[in-house]
Amino acid sequence: MTISKSPTEYQVTIAEIPVQVIRKSIKNLHIVVYPPEGRVRVSAPDQMTDENIRLAIIYRLSWIKKQRAKFAAQPRQSKREMVSGESHYIFGKRYRLEVIERRGKHEVKILNASRLQLFVNPGTSRDNRALVLAEWYRQQLRDIIPQLLNKWQPIIGENVTYWGIKKMRTKWGSCNITKRGIWLNLELAKKPIECLEYVVVHELVHLLERYHNDRFQAYMDEYLPQWRQRRELLNREPLEDF
Repeated sequence: MTISKSPTEYQVTIAEIPVQVIRKSIKNLHIVVYPPEGRVRVSAPDQMTDENIRLAIIYRLSWIKKQRAKFAAQPRQSKREMVSGESHYIFGKRYRLEVIERRGKHEVKILNASRLQLFVNPGTSRDNRALVLAEWYRQQLRDIIPQLLNKWQPIIGENVTYWGIKKMRTKWGSCNITKRGIWLNLELAKKPIECLEYVVVHELVHLLERYHNDRFQAYMDEYLPQWRQRRELLNREPLEDF
């Protein structure tokens, strides 16, 4: 076991698994394994000793390994080459990409229930094609996120001062409680809308409760009783290799 430590946060490696440990003003220890890479984070009470934290991690080691194995076995899309015939997902629905080279403005259009057209200038590189599609995905989220916020902010009784979209490797969303802002993962444009809604609610609830504790789960149960099923759906969805 190796330990790299700071006053409130440190990393411990147990059974070759790196674990992020964060000390907080909480009553109980919580262990979370995050998709897509199986990152492990432990929230521990301030008064808990390092040794007791280590023993708690070891006690849950079998469960941690099982969760990491589940994420490792999760279906993954191969790296997109941005050529005709590839499969791409829009809010959980699969489309076949049709790349059309022509002079003019780059754009993306849904042709029908199964075809997605990408218009680019002749000679546009794979990376630039991907950027065009990514910006289109971003716009899809920009169109729907305000609707979800308008629905859920009055229900939860909390409002954000800002929200944004960015690509994140290990989180579907994040909340800055001090500034009252949320960030949502660009990849959510590819997942079912129910998954996006779950993440929006999850981040708004963090404005009521900072930590993933019993109080947080009680709020989730109250506002979105099916949140566990939606979380499971999100974690079952194919992941895209970066």
